[in-house]
Amino acid sequence: MKISPYFHDLRSAYQAELDDLVSDSEGKDVLRKRLAEKRNEIAFLVQMMELAPEMVAVVFHQGFRFAKPAAVEQLISLPVDELPAWDTLAGAVQLEPWAQSLAQTVLREPAGGRFLAIAAGLEYLHAQARMASMATSTARSDGDSDADEEAGDDAEHDDEYNALSADDAMEPQNSRTREEAASNWLSDVGFERKE
Repeated sequence: MKISPYFHDLRSAYQAELDDLVSDSEGKDVLRKRLAEKRNEIAFLVQMMELAPEMVAVVFHQGFRFAKPAAVEQLISLPVDELPAWDTLAGAVQLEPWAQSLAQTVLREPAGGRFLAIAAGLEYLHAQARMASMATSTARSDGDSDADEEAGDDAEHDDEYNALSADDAMEPQNSRTREEAASNWLSDVGFERKE
């Protein structure tokens, strides 16, 4: 699967954004709650679609069905200025029913169609990484050799991309560091810190 530099860079930012939403400061899993909160803020978040698409794309986490993976793989191989219009992806990517109203809000924006294509590409990459991680885990549990395990570890950490999904557990210390970094970044771009 060929990935354009644009999607290559965004996929780790998208994964980090999901990771930030996974657990609270006590280590409790709060992903569903935080995603629901973000989805309720979509009218505000659309302002950030071009500046930080990964921060807005998470509202569509698990909101796409990929009927034609080959078309999506073509999408993620393209630079951002060559991305197809959202309506041309209708046969390849469908929205889950709950995501329809979110998409309508996004599509009212001038760059909404392109953003939905980006969100679909990021979610596809996330799903592929999750499946690869699960396949690696299954292979390990089937008793593969140490050499195979090391090769799997190298593949998981290729390009400093963490293939673990947001649903997987993460260390609370890393979560706090990421939350601080996200808070600093938001402050730098003009948002008030929430304490």
